[in-house]
Amino acid sequence: MQLLLNEDFKDFSLGPFPYDAEHSAMGEYHFYPEKGYKGAWFDPISNWNYKGPSWLVTSPALDGTRFMEQMRLADSQKRGDIPCLRAGDVDWTDYKAVFVFRPLIKGEISGILFRYQTSMMHYGFYLSKDGAEIIKTDMLEKTVLAKTPLDWDPDFFYEVEIDVSKDNFTCFLNGRKILAASDGSFKNGCIALSACVPTQYKSVIVSMDKIQWDEYKRKKDEKSWEIEEKRRGFPKAKLIKRIDLKNFGAGRQIRFGHLLGTKELFFVIAQHQRRTYKDRYPFISCLTAVSLETGEVLWQIGEPRDDEDVIELTTDLPFQIYDINGDGIDEVIASWDFKIFILDGRTGKIIKSAPTPENTQDPASVTGLEFGQYAFKRLNVDAIRIVNVSGNEKPSEIMIKDRYSRLWILDSNLNVKWFFSKYNTGHFPYSYDFDGDGKDEIFSCYNMIDDDGRLMWSLPVHTDHTDEIIAGKMDPDADEFLAIVSGWEGVMFVKKDGNIFFKKINGHGQRISTGSYCKDVPGLQICTTTYWGNNGIIYMYDCKGNELWHKEALCNGNIIAPVNWNGSGQDLILLNGDVEKGGLIDGDGDVVVSFPDDGHPCLSAEVLDIDSDHLDEIILWDRKSLWIYSQEEKKNGDGKRIYAPKKYEMYNASNYRGEYSFPNWIENS
Repeated sequence: MQLLLNEDFKDFSLGPFPYDAEHSAMGEYHFYPEKGYKGAWFDPISNWNYKGPSWLVTSPALDGTRFMEQMRLADSQKRGDIPCLRAGDVDWTDYKAVFVFRPLIKGEISGILFRYQTSMMHYGFYLSKDGAEIIKTDMLEKTVLAKTPLDWDPDFFYEVEIDVSKDNFTCFLNGRKILAASDGSFKNGCIALSACVPTQYKSVIVSMDKIQWDEYKRKKDEKSWEIEEKRRGFPKAKLIKRIDLKNFGAGRQIRFGHLLGTKELFFVIAQHQRRTYKDRYPFISCLTAVSLETGEVLWQIGEPRDDEDVIELTTDLPFQIYDINGDGIDEVIASWDFKIFILDGRTGKIIKSAPTPENTQDPASVTGLEFGQYAFKRLNVDAIRIVNVSGNEKPSEIMIKDRYSRLWILDSNLNVKWFFSKYNTGHFPYSYDFDGDGKDEIFSCYNMIDDDGRLMWSLPVHTDHTDEIIAGKMDPDADEFLAIVSGWEGVMFVKKDGNIFFKKINGHGQRISTGSYCKDVPGLQICTTTYWGNNGIIYMYDCKGNELWHKEALCNGNIIAPVNWNGSGQDLILLNGDVEKGGLIDGDGDVVVSFPDDGHPCLSAEVLDIDSDHLDEIILWDRKSLWIYSQEEKKNGDGKRIYAPKKYEMYNASNYRGEYSFPNWIENS
């Protein structure tokens, strides 16, 4: 017998299993791991309504015995809200799992998950109010594979043994066979604890017999060899620069541009303060412009703060870098103190300013308005986007918005051109010339808005909101389309006339990107992640909506941005900067480029072609320093051509933008 997991929780100190005490959105786009010892375990469930921890290491018997105790009262029929704690390798296939546990009350289900692939795809053995059940969970669909009446008592611990062999599952309770089922949906997966009522888990043992172990080891060795072969095709990551952020650092509130009108790249990083309620009304308190080449500060506005609060923001801040006046030098467009400013990129001095719009709409008509009333006379701007609704040679309008309900279009002199509001804006509306008239339409949450502010159509969707959006020609056999992730409305592919031709609720959709991720799959592929409820599930789809694979990341902060790393025409995907859990994955989901274990920051990550060779660099930073990685060996293209994919414009940065990499080859001059 080969022992895979032998857990009695004695290595844990008494107290909560590590969790985010704020139950915040930081992990949507920051690598923000919970602090503390986790052993072999990972909690994949997050919920903004939670208070306190889900799991607690206890010793109520006072004899030194440790229990891992699930503490919440949850509804097993509610999507995304069933506590679970996973351990093991998803490549496990056949094994025996033995658990000793005790639900502390009858009512909801308590049990053990097996062949666990994600928190939305697994089998489970449960004690229920009146018996025992084997249930298959496949996304939002739950199927009872077997059940039996059973008289059990919350005053006692029970030993459950689950034999998993090919498509057959046999369950024993205290040595007596009570359930069996067969199903071929999930061929592999690890294990997890899962309960909807307070439940104590005393021990977990997972083992394989020799035949099972030899087969598992053979497949793992083959897979390791294949991944190592793939890694040889990609250059290693090499540190090329470190910049000290002194006391002006922040989280993922950074913009890049050419502030002197030269090839030299600068970044502007913003610190904030909060008003009124949580993260709903943050405002910029300090802007610092820094040369990406030398690390020298070009200018600074406001007073920097050297404390953790400056990274703990879960919204955008309203600023962009863009040459709005056409003088060949980028300006900084920003909002604070209920005004919007155009700043000289060279000095930070104010070129123009105007007050933000007054809050004159009926508060009852404003989605997401905290406490049902306005906090201020004027708009506290949530985000800024540069758009082209006039059909000019280059974009010359500024879109501003509140958190969830209204948007305004301003001209380059900061005059309001038009206003729009219908249900929800989503986080970062998308601008694109969908109808080919030379002017941008605005896609905002579920609404397509014409260049003059007129509603063209709305999707027949009335809950949640759109988190991220991409648009373009992803299917070689079809016209351009929109691909969006919209929370618990899932991922949707939408034609330009508003027809939804693919929709899948695969969790709370949070991030989306597209690129040439899979070499042998026609068209582009679409990658998505989840957050809230079932956290950190990465999905890969082809351009027609067929799922290629799924995997559960064992951390948050996976930004899934496309990366041109070796100029071959195959894009990689940046997860995050962590040495163990981050790196660049390929179209199979395998990590093919890792970051060196050199003490680099991991909080924030961005992809950017810094040196204009069309290969991407990776920027990693936290509050104190910013590090830049490039390729150990640079090579782009096949000698005759260079791979230069079309990426999102620098001047429309956001924590809530979908990322794209549209294939493009140019002659090697």
